[in-house]
Amino acid sequence: MTTERSDLTDRVIPQMTLGDGSPGSLTAPPPPLPRDTPPAARAQERFRVKGNAIVTGGAGDLGFAVCRALLEHGLEGLMILDMNPDEAEKKIKMLQSEFPATIQFQKVDVTDEDAVNEAVESTSKSLGPVTTLLNFAGMVACGHALDWSSKDWNRVMNVNTIGAFLVARAVARTMIDHGSGGSIVFVASVSAHGVNFPQPQASYNVSKAGVKAMVKSLAAEWAVHGIRVNSISPGYMDTILNEGDGLDEARKVWLSRHPMGRMGQPDELSGVVVMLASRAGSYFTGADLLVDGGQSLLL
Repeated sequence: MTTERSDLTDRVIPQMTLGDGSPGSLTAPPPPLPRDTPPAARAQERFRVKGNAIVTGGAGDLGFAVCRALLEHGLEGLMILDMNPDEAEKKIKMLQSEFPATIQFQKVDVTDEDAVNEAVESTSKSLGPVTTLLNFAGMVACGHALDWSSKDWNRVMNVNTIGAFLVARAVARTMIDHGSGGSIVFVASVSAHGVNFPQPQASYNVSKAGVKAMVKSLAAEWAVHGIRVNSISPGYMDTILNEGDGLDEARKVWLSRHPMGRMGQPDELSGVVVMLASRAGSYFTGADLLVDGGQSLLL
């Protein structure tokens, strides 16, 4: 993949193949919704989530909220990839009591390339073709840039950016093999759009800005295969990540600079995720959608 400086003049660079939108191709528009069905049925079909999904970080507050939303909108099979089996087991039991879908879990470190590939392959075998990926696995990190070691920096990048890519690539390969296309949704952050205050978190911001940029490149490359790639950028959300007495002062600052004066609730991410995973989002690709209550307006 890399080229030595002495060989630059002899290299032949690969080129993207773009879709043409022709009838029957994977970039063609979806067929019209039937006009002879009731309006409510057409509306339901527009936001129906078909097939099977992988959700990384699905045992966390945000990941769990979107898992439930996908199931509410018709998802048939769900695989949660997470590092917390105890929490995942509890969450899966809750979902299984509500929904008839097949719901499974695998403990997977998204930075382990072989483990990711094996998990995605086994998911395809147990559930069938994967049509949706939600990349919610991630980690937070705060600290003064002058104090960060390369090891600390790389750990954040490996989870938030490289790990997200490894999962997306593995899923994209299966989508291409099955000829099904699908939707891949990354989680960037409001932190990819500006500098947070008052906490210093350069490594986290860079990792999420990398996700935001990566989405555009993958969307361009994979569109011909019928794969739509987008990201959402949540603002501060009311989860365990933003709890604790040690964050009291920071929370006061965040809310004082927020147009709505509050953090978001996990379920407030659900609408945009369902849209991106359904035919309602069929012409969205390469987009980053801010879900921040206006926070980015005052960063």
